[in-house]
Amino acid sequence: MHDESTNPGPRPLARGPADPAAGEIRLSLGPVQYFWSRDTLLAFYAEVAELPVDIVYLGETVCSKRRSLGLDDWLQLAGELAAAGKQVVLSSLALVEAESELKTLRRLCDNGRFLVEANDMAAVHLLAGKLPFVAGPFVNIYNQHTLTTLAALGLRRWVMPVELSRDTLADLQTHRPQGVETEIYAYGRLPLALSARCFTARAHRLPKDDCQFRCLDYPDGMLLSTQDEQRFLALNGIQTQSALTYTLLDEIRDMHLLGVDVLRISPQSTHTMAIVRAFDDALNGRREQEEIAQELISYMPSGPCDGYWAGRPGLSWQE
Repeated sequence: MHDESTNPGPRPLARGPADPAAGEIRLSLGPVQYFWSRDTLLAFYAEVAELPVDIVYLGETVCSKRRSLGLDDWLQLAGELAAAGKQVVLSSLALVEAESELKTLRRLCDNGRFLVEANDMAAVHLLAGKLPFVAGPFVNIYNQHTLTTLAALGLRRWVMPVELSRDTLADLQTHRPQGVETEIYAYGRLPLALSARCFTARAHRLPKDDCQFRCLDYPDGMLLSTQDEQRFLALNGIQTQSALTYTLLDEIRDMHLLGVDVLRISPQSTHTMAIVRAFDDALNGRREQEEIAQELISYMPSGPCDGYWAGRPGLSWQE
């Protein structure tokens, strides 16, 4: 049973003058998708405790071989962040392939204190009807029937899959079950696909079982370009990401009107703290939107994209 008294709910952010009638939107920090060292992770989350972010997702979602922190370490971090006033959610692997991973998943789902973000149906199965849960962006919620079915099983919040458009969101919001929150992936390299093979190991001519943890060399993924030098994808172990950074900063007003509850920022190895503060400024109307947008672009490893939101090719960008 979850101890809500020791895992406080998110604080509301004040609304800026741009749209005083809009509902409140909170900020979340998604799980770190990359392989960072233990010291790097601990230093990162020590700073996160002071950030104007309401919800923090913790845990390994990509590869179980990444063991800089074990489950007990994540739980200790979760307790510290909860004490700092954050709502903490423990994120599960998005691709469960082995019995050892399933064993860890069971421990995660039975943690007894914190909400769990289910990133595949194995986690949903373990949580269904027993504990409330969050459906992560890897769970394919594409229509109202799926949303309604998961709500009946205990869904508390869903993260819209990144490839869906604004128009799809508007339709789903119309039919959203009562008591279910909507979270949008608002900033970060897009998680596009997962595979049983490790692309980073393969690029170094190493087998997956002897990858030598080469992901540690790429704290924001391994950039892949086309033959004409167009930045195309980022390889992150078994995960494929967009090379460009998805940003929906300019859509905040529209998301107010659509009833979105939470905007997710996905961590990157540099400037994450400044990115969170920039979104906080935008939500609170402290600075001009154009100024904030230009600042965010300067933090991106390879430039911006926003195509999926408008139903265009994902890597496109409408300035």
